Amino acid sequence: MPLYKAPLRDMRFCLYELMDGDSLTQLPGYEDFGRDLVDPVLEEAAKLCEEVLFPINRPGDEEGCHYENGVVRTPKGFKEAYDQFRDGGWTSIACDPAYGGQGLPFAVDTLITEMICSSNLSFGMYPGLSHGAYVSLSGYGSEELKAKYLPKMVEGVWSGTMCLTEPHCGTDLGLLRTAAIPNGDGSYAISGTKIFISAGEHDLTENIVHLVLARIQGAPKGVKGISLFLVPKFLVNEDGSLGARNGAVCGSIEHKMGIKASATAVMNFDGATGWLIGEPGKGLNAMFAMMNTERLAVGMQGLGLAEVSRQNAVAYARDRIQGRSLSGTKAPDKAADPILVHPDVRRMLLTQRAYIEGCRALGMWVATSLDIAKHHPDAAKRQEADDLVILLTPIVKAFMTDMGSEVTNLGVQVFGGHGFIREHGQEQYVRDARITQIYEGTNGVQALDLVGRKMPAHAGRYLRRFFHPVQAFIEAKMEDEALADFVQPLAKAFVRLQQATGQIARVGMAKPDEAGAASADYLKLFGLTVLAYLWARMVEVSLTKVVTEEDDGFYAAKIATARFYMDRLLPETGWRFSNIMAGGKSIMEFPDDAF
Repeated sequence: MPLYKAPLRDMRFCLYELMDGDSLTQLPGYEDFGRDLVDPVLEEAAKLCEEVLFPINRPGDEEGCHYENGVVRTPKGFKEAYDQFRDGGWTSIACDPAYGGQGLPFAVDTLITEMICSSNLSFGMYPGLSHGAYVSLSGYGSEELKAKYLPKMVEGVWSGTMCLTEPHCGTDLGLLRTAAIPNGDGSYAISGTKIFISAGEHDLTENIVHLVLARIQGAPKGVKGISLFLVPKFLVNEDGSLGARNGAVCGSIEHKMGIKASATAVMNFDGATGWLIGEPGKGLNAMFAMMNTERLAVGMQGLGLAEVSRQNAVAYARDRIQGRSLSGTKAPDKAADPILVHPDVRRMLLTQRAYIEGCRALGMWVATSLDIAKHHPDAAKRQEADDLVILLTPIVKAFMTDMGSEVTNLGVQVFGGHGFIREHGQEQYVRDARITQIYEGTNGVQALDLVGRKMPAHAGRYLRRFFHPVQAFIEAKMEDEALADFVQPLAKAFVRLQQATGQIARVGMAKPDEAGAASADYLKLFGLTVLAYLWARMVEVSLTKVVTEEDDGFYAAKIATARFYMDRLLPETGWRFSNIMAGGKSIMEFPDDAF
């Protein structure tokens, strides 16, 4: 049977030792969130995920959701688990106390998100989408709407969704057809069909608050004419009680490759009553506040699935005996050696570990930067942190989900034939991980966003938020003999990243297809370099601890993992760089008819 244990030791390392999480208490609003409070929260979250959510993950995948006449029932045990989740206050962790939230740092919430994604990604979709809707509504909604809806959403009694995609358009939202006609009383009649709506209908909450993109009657075509509306499943009376059923009905649910216990709905809006969020024609501004939050969360989904796959792969490699070590028998008391002794198995397990721990550090870097961006008293510091978050968001989403897919596939490979069958659970992680590379903007779209928007924005200001500290680190540590094996490979990768950036900047303006052809390789090159920087920093921390503290093996293993990353994974920057420099001619000149 599959197993999962929350990696609290490494989480604390990333939060406190690498990112100086203790300093978050110096930010206004975070004064009370020291280790004495945060650590028990993480421990309770781990207990919930290990003992409540993880046991219903596999049964939920096997049963899936049930649809009948507009009603969706989640798998057995999900409603009870959600009630426990809600009653424990987990829906309110990172929400504003003004609406009943607990106001914990985003960094803490991000670690909890990872645990939820490891233990039961399908379950996590329901509160995850609600939090995204909360972000948009709290940032752009009127005071009346916020007062009416946010307390119940924060409490978890009501949930939320984001309704963007239509049958004929997804990424190109300018093509959407959902219409909004003014009712004359401040509300609008919303009509249209939305597809792929995660948590669009279910039996976990009393009400579902849909955030719907639509075009007001007479608005211009394209994205400039798109507005955002709040459309509840049930209308809400003036006293806060639920009223009549609104014209928002689930037409069907999708039968999917993965996340089968998460209801993915077709939502039909037939003159449904909705209220404008933000300004007319500015719907994408409000929606992207939600989407950017969700993109960071999706990156953590990739990480969470990778972690649980790795844990099971390691346990299997220790237990499964097959063949003898190439260098001589390691378990003479057994009929064969554990497969852990074989070089290729060790390569796969170390690849999993190096990517996972590097990406966890990346997640914490972005999460703590978000906290600084929102709470630091110095406007300049807030801007710097926000710039870094903006730059790294497409990398977190794309690189970490590509990693999740690769690592879960490695998990299956370690198990061999046993990984391909349902008994051990590894195949589910592969299926679940696949969607993370697609929704909230495909990874190809994230790559285009990086080269087309983030890279040239403000004359390269976003890039400088990464390039300058990395350059400073390399210059400061280049002569440090203890760090030489880590800083030198970082420096080589960083040069490649700088050169690739210059190449794309030179050709991209005149030949946009060239930048597009390079985008996927550029994002991967960027992500690998980010992890190299973080691994070098993790080694710097670990070397100090190995010398000055009693090491239980944690810091020594951290250094050894970093060495593997630099030796075996970072060299991928070489061929990614070669791909970029090769240009897009062979891609774009291939005859359309020949495909």
